[in-house]
Amino acid sequence: MRGELTAKGKATRGRIVEGAAAVVRERGVGAATLEDVMARTRTSKSQLFHYFPDGKDELLLAVAQYEADQVLEDQQPYLGRLDTWQAWQQWRDAVVRRYEEQGDECPLGSLFLQVGRSTPGARAIVVELMRRWQESLAAGIRAQQSAGRLPRDLDVDARAAALLAGIQGGVGILLSTGQSAHLRAALDQGILDLRRAGGDPELRPR
Repeated sequence: MRGELTAKGKATRGRIVEGAAAVVRERGVGAATLEDVMARTRTSKSQLFHYFPDGKDELLLAVAQYEADQVLEDQQPYLGRLDTWQAWQQWRDAVVRRYEEQGDECPLGSLFLQVGRSTPGARAIVVELMRRWQESLAAGIRAQQSAGRLPRDLDVDARAAALLAGIQGGVGILLSTGQSAHLRAALDQGILDLRRAGGDPELRPR
């Protein structure tokens, strides 16, 4: 779609993308067709190509962006308020729950296989997702610094990057094996290391 959309146009495009995402989740990216999307969203072929003139690949990139946004949305409200250790635990539980429910099928990964992970559009989606995710984790660490629970000289960006890398590794193993033990371990160890860095009194022997 070229140019600015009206509010109605944005709503229609969003409805098409959400419908396409549902079709891809149900049928798989390889089996999903534009006809399936049109039937699900009750749109005509001319409407579909009005919003996605380059056809299926353009629509799949939009679905990939939707799924990337959903990765972060599924972690809310916890990801946006990591200002206590309880909040960190709630966030950890939300992440584990999200990926356990997803299982060994990753819609986002399948979409990137279809459109090509190295294509500029797909790569930009991944880069932006990881940037936003890491920045949210870094904001949570800084909130704990401001509350006096973490030292001021802690390397915030390195800690956030390590946590994100641990999650991605754990998710990768879950997708390969169907088991979430590594994801759980990465999150638990990452949070424990943070608490130890801050000398959390709850971790001291009684």
